[in-house]
Amino acid sequence: MDITIRGSRSLRGQITVPGDKSISHRAIMLGAIAQGVTEIERFLMAEDCLATVDCFRKMGIDIRIIHENMSSTGKEIAGKSEVLDFNPENAKVKVFGKGLHGLKKPDCPLYVGNSGTTIRLLSGILAGQDFDVEITGDESIRRRPMGRVTEPLRLMGANIEGAEGGNKAPLKIRGGKLFAINYRLPVASAQVKSSLLLAGLYAKGQTTIEEPEKSRDHTEIMMKAFGVDISRENNTVRLNPVPELRPQKITIPGDISSAAFFMVGACILPDSDIIIKNVGINPTRTGIVDALRLMGADIEILNESITNGEPVADIRVRSSRLKGINVKGPIIPRIIDEIPILAVAAAFAEGVTVIKDAGELKVKESNRIAAMVDGLSTFGASITETEDGMVIEGGGKLKGGRVKSYGDHRIAMSQAITALGAEGSTIIENVDCVNISYPDFFKTLTKISVHGSSGPAIH
Repeated sequence: MDITIRGSRSLRGQITVPGDKSISHRAIMLGAIAQGVTEIERFLMAEDCLATVDCFRKMGIDIRIIHENMSSTGKEIAGKSEVLDFNPENAKVKVFGKGLHGLKKPDCPLYVGNSGTTIRLLSGILAGQDFDVEITGDESIRRRPMGRVTEPLRLMGANIEGAEGGNKAPLKIRGGKLFAINYRLPVASAQVKSSLLLAGLYAKGQTTIEEPEKSRDHTEIMMKAFGVDISRENNTVRLNPVPELRPQKITIPGDISSAAFFMVGACILPDSDIIIKNVGINPTRTGIVDALRLMGADIEILNESITNGEPVADIRVRSSRLKGINVKGPIIPRIIDEIPILAVAAAFAEGVTVIKDAGELKVKESNRIAAMVDGLSTFGASITETEDGMVIEGGGKLKGGRVKSYGDHRIAMSQAITALGAEGSTIIENVDCVNISYPDFFKTLTKISVHGSSGPAIH
């Protein structure tokens, strides 16, 4: 599906965003291998997280998705038609966990769709099972590097085969006896770290993971709640296996990666004033807030609280005069998913923004560096691709055009925010990919867009 967006006058109002994608994945995974019933509120009803649900159902885990008075118990729900049927405020999930050794061999290969989180984290769990399994995904997943996960899992004793020597899916994982390792990640990656920690639950001895920079720590926080013996000292995480995980009641905060699009939209459009309710503000995820504030953004953090060990708050953003900055080094792991929308902010800022150390963007759902350079160039922005980032000269007038989503949810939503700030109309191709993380994105954007007499800005 293509969508047409006209420039908007401003963004105004109060919204919520869907539950955090990273936390939703982890809640299903840990709930499935805990002993007993884990209850999850505000679960992200989007394709990536539903792929995780589907994989565990295929391994014999009863997962019930409840919306108001309706429940879905045994039905396959990973299709697009059902993703849109659930209000994220009301989506509840019950996971009937069968313990660390309760998974059963699936009857067919596990299919993760477009979810890199699913294939990487689940590989860690599968490495410790007593059965063989094949796991694969769509074309994008089959292009993405898996060696960063498979190599350390092999060091732990896992037998893993795959395309290009195990560097690409599909992967064949032969479960076996695992042994703990001391491993230093070459690049900070929450997915790789989490995969190894999940494997560590099945390994003999203490698993130690050292990161060059601290990456998002949702896995560590949630594991501790489930009763895992896990600790962190600086950039080093240590895990000792436990005989059993305790089921939990989890309320998932709003996803700051989804909130980031509206934050930037409010910054760049005049007379904007929005409040985004109940957003997760874990310090390992708030690089976008820090970067926008450095650019001069008017951002307030309100009503802070703690939910299931995760900090949560309301975020108020008003129109701001942004300036260019340098983005590199330790902030990159804290902002990696938000760099596409940060590039949009840079295009509307005064001065030059330089983004470095972000080569990881090349192996996401798309090459996000190339995709943003292509998209913003089409709008008329001055942007240059570099080896590990981009240079954006802001301040120019942007004009609408026809741009691609590259099948990447974050690119599609970034193009949409750019279109709101550009003159004229923009057509964005193939925006169905937003279902990966935010099925109601355009509905929410329409709700808070203030438009002129010519009618709605999005159709």
